[in-house]
Amino acid sequence: MVKRRSKKRTHAGANNPATPAAVNGHANSRDPKSMVIRIGAGEVGTSISQLATDVRRVMEPGTATRLKERKGNRLRDYVTMCGPLGVTHLLLFSRSESGNTNLRLAVAPRGPTFHFRVEKYSLTKDIRRAQRHPLGGGKEYITPPLLVMNNFSSPSADANSKVPRHLESLTTTAFQSLFPPINPQTTPLKSIRRILLLNREESDDGTFIVNFRHYAITTKAVGLSKPLRRLNAAEKMLKSKKGKKGGLPNLGKLKDISEFMIGGEDGEGYMTDGTSGSEPDTDAEVEVLETVAKRVQSSKTRATEQDSDDEEAGANDNVERRAVKLVELGPRMRLRMTKVEEGICSGKVMWHEYVHKTKDEIKELEKRWEQRKREKEARKKQQKENVEKKRKAKAGNKKAGGEQDDDEMDVDEYDSDMYGDDGFDSEGLEGDAEEQVNARLEKNGEWEDEEQEIAKGRSSKKKYLKR
Repeated sequence: MVKRRSKKRTHAGANNPATPAAVNGHANSRDPKSMVIRIGAGEVGTSISQLATDVRRVMEPGTATRLKERKGNRLRDYVTMCGPLGVTHLLLFSRSESGNTNLRLAVAPRGPTFHFRVEKYSLTKDIRRAQRHPLGGGKEYITPPLLVMNNFSSPSADANSKVPRHLESLTTTAFQSLFPPINPQTTPLKSIRRILLLNREESDDGTFIVNFRHYAITTKAVGLSKPLRRLNAAEKMLKSKKGKKGGLPNLGKLKDISEFMIGGEDGEGYMTDGTSGSEPDTDAEVEVLETVAKRVQSSKTRATEQDSDDEEAGANDNVERRAVKLVELGPRMRLRMTKVEEGICSGKVMWHEYVHKTKDEIKELEKRWEQRKREKEARKKQQKENVEKKRKAKAGNKKAGGEQDDDEMDVDEYDSDMYGDDGFDSEGLEGDAEEQVNARLEKNGEWEDEEQEIAKGRSSKKKYLKR
């Protein structure tokens, strides 16, 4: 008997972590999740569609990256699915009739909603095109970005300011809740790969403008000359499984390795960061521990090394100095807050940039909202009573021997706005047309033939409709 082949190449044990927490140190089911949606997907245009796609990349991994909107979808459909899917934030892009691009940040399920006007924006592809060495998409999007917020609360703000203090606090809380919190004691350093910078511009005219920037964090070894960095990179490339010969330096025209280290025949000595011809490193330098695997040594060898290093106590050979550099990924946005309201896009206005109300007008609006609230509660109570009444009537009919279709859905039990008022059934017949067709068939004595056709999967009702 032929031995069955075991698939080792495609079913090899992957080096994946057992839990998401092993990747970023804080991933769990309670992390915030978001949906970036285009309201009026067929009307916003290609640029706004691409901007929404770029913002989804920023919000990864806690967002619906492959969300497909339809023209028939409404905001109510997305809000309804926030609960079952665990979505906590909605970012809604839309375009007004005048051509303005708007962004709404809604906190699900009960609000508030922040309205922003996108005054300026740049797509990710435009930023990559302007860079000399753009950073490709790698493992940066596996973990959420580090949120950095600047100047969101001004010390001189109070309750009577143009931008009141409670509004600043509310906006800060809303943006902070977009991403999971970071615990410095448990979060590994390698999980922080991106930075989302939100900078509020200082202004005295009552405007709230936020600049949106997205960067990737890159590090580079400090204290090594350019030739040594090239040799170090070539050595790591050769040791990796995907080694490339193109990454090796070309030493074919040199007589000795020293010529490569001093910069060729015209070199003036050992090259450093200042004499290597490259730009000086002006970025911040930090000390990190090298994650290099070492051979396990015996206890005797470790004791010998410990005795020899008594004079250098406290020094750590694994500490490496690296320069931190930020590379912009995009997109860029300049957001101007115009309105804040309660609920999800349908509530009482808490703050407006252009419309200001007097105390009497505010009291009048409060009375209107209270009246609407009472009417809404009354409608819910009446609807609940109607549902209970129909359930009791249905139970009484069953006890009396009346036949009742158990599969019939009570529309009043759900929201009647979800269903149209056209009255068409599943076969396209309006109102009681289906009953009329059945009565006509029975009167003409053709109902038995109709039953046979139904059993075969056919129907002749359409013929009678044409008559």
